[in-house]
Order: sequence, then C-alpha cells, then structure tokens
Amino acid sequence: MFIPKYTITHSLLANITKINSLVNKLNNQRFANLILLEFEKTAREVSAYTSTNIEGNPLSLTQVKKILKSKPTNIKDTQKEIINYNQALKTLNKLLKNKNPKLSLKIILDIHRQITQGLLPDHDSGSLRKRPVIVNDPQTAKTVYLPPDIKKVNTLTTDLIDFINKNSTKVNPLILAGIFHKQMLIIHPFMNGNGRTTRLITKMLLAKMGLNTFNLFSFENYYNQNITKYFQTVGEYGDYNDLVDKINFTNWLEYFTQGIIDELLRVTNILPKTGNSPKTKLESHHLKILKHIKKNGFITQRDYSKLTNRTKPTRVLDFLKLIDLQLIQRKGKGRSTHYILSEK
Repeated sequence: MFIPKYTITHSLLANITKINSLVNKLNNQRFANLILLEFEKTAREVSAYTSTNIEGNPLSLTQVKKILKSKPTNIKDTQKEIINYNQALKTLNKLLKNKNPKLSLKIILDIHRQITQGLLPDHDSGSLRKRPVIVNDPQTAKTVYLPPDIKKVNTLTTDLIDFINKNSTKVNPLILAGIFHKQMLIIHPFMNGNGRTTRLITKMLLAKMGLNTFNLFSFENYYNQNITKYFQTVGEYGDYNDLVDKINFTNWLEYFTQGIIDELLRVTNILPKTGNSPKTKLESHHLKILKHIKKNGFITQRDYSKLTNRTKPTRVLDFLKLIDLQLIQRKGKGRSTHYILSEK
C-alpha cells in the first residue's frame, strides 16, 4: 500500500489558496472560441517544446512551431519527439472533453506509447520496463539514482493509481497531482519517456479535478526555466531500497504548486490581451449585455435598449458580434427573441 509522507505547511496552503483564486478568475471569464483555440494551439507548442527540452531535446521554440505547422516527412528523432508529444496532448484534451476518465494503467500506457512511438522498440513502447535502469545527472552524466527493481514496478505503479483514485474526493486535487508526479518519477516505470509521460498525466489530473484551463497553460514551462532545480526537487538521490522509507513529498509539493501559480499568472496576464484586435475586442456596451445575461439568464432587444443609448441598428450589430464570437446565442423568434450565454 502506498502512503506518501507530506505536511500541509503554511507555504503549501497559501499556494493552494492562490491557485484556487486564479482558477476561479479564469473560469469565470468568457473568451471568444477563436481566441481560445489560438491560445490552446500556442499552449501545445510551448508544452511540446518545454517538456522535451527538459529531457535534452535541442530544438528551439521557433523550430518546434515550424515542425508542428509543416509536419515534415523523413524526420529525425528530435522532431519525432515534438510531434509525438503534441499528438498525446491532443489525445488527452479530446479524452477530457468527451469523458470523465478515471486514472488507469491503460491510459498511462497509451500515452507512453504515443510519446515513444518510433523512438523505442515496440516491446518497450507502451509497456512497463522489464529491465533495470539507472538515472544519470543530465549535467554530469553521473549515476545519481537507482530506481526500484523490475519485480516491484507493476505493484508500485498500480498502488499509486489506486491511491489517486481512492483519494480523489478526500485529498486536495493539487496535492494528488503533485504526489503522482513525483512518485511516478521515483518508480521510473519505463525504459524511457518517464518524464514526458508523467507531466502529461499530471496535466490530465489537474484538468480532471477542476482546472478547466488545462488546454490553455503549460506548467512545464516553469520547470524549464531552471531544469536543475526541477530535477533536484522532483528526484531522489541514491538507491530506492535505501530511500523508500525516508521520502517526503512536502518540499516538492511547495515547488509544484508554485509552478502552477507562475503559469496561471502568465495565462491570466496574456489572455485578455489576445482579445484586443478590432475583430475580437469587447467594448463596454458588449460587456453590459454579458453582465445582464449572467445576472438574469437572458436579455432581449428591449432590455438592451434600456441599458444603452445606441441606435437600434448598432444594437443589432452588437448582438451579432457576440454571436460571431460564440459568446452568446439567439433563442426564439419574433417578439420572443432573446439571447443567452453560449453553451460552447
């Protein structure tokens, strides 16, 4: 049975409170679909770049964007890593939109298979490791960690999955996601692709447990700012057998939640700016419409005429713009025509 050791420190509690506040702020805002789709695309590019760069992929963000846009043939392994990671992000996003997936070994293995397709032998791709591995320091290339024996990998991984699922309503989702992240890297269940798989499944846990900005942010970006600190905080040093009873998750959870705050602040600052083009910018009269609908559930042309001095033709255009941006939708016909917030 897996029982992680950690303490809810003042710092960790403050981070969780801050994250909840930022998430509520983002989730309560409404942005045009064309804005969100563009932002989602950018977030995938940044995630594909940072998560592979953490593992040593030398491609720049500009090169990553070009690869994802052009989808080249006869690609190198470094390019394949980018394409695979981007596809895995799309798969998870689709899974979260269509279902409420329960964490399972199958999901983890499927994501690992997508990440390592064409990069590992078929018998290692999408399969728990069957051979010993060592973890080297990316800077010095010296061995720093000996993961669990292969006989323990399946049990440790399933115990972790059971812990996450059984505590989904008992433990704060941020803590669960953070514990999963570190414990997966401690187990090191795959021959390669452990970090990339773990970061993707962590994103899934955050999204599944209420972080609706899943496809808008890239928390890997925080780790990429100081890769050495990331590895030092998430990793362990020595032999797993000697460390297992001493591992404490507190320091990592503080770092993990701070990283999410950092990325959410970036998203919070950038998202409003994406709507500043003439085509997407919302004026005060548009906001009056949205505010009225949020308060009353709907708005009519007559209601709007009482809120503004704009002429009838311009009021019609105001509604059409909000409809085009997929922020509202029209209901009814003739005198019963009214507008509600878009279900999309």
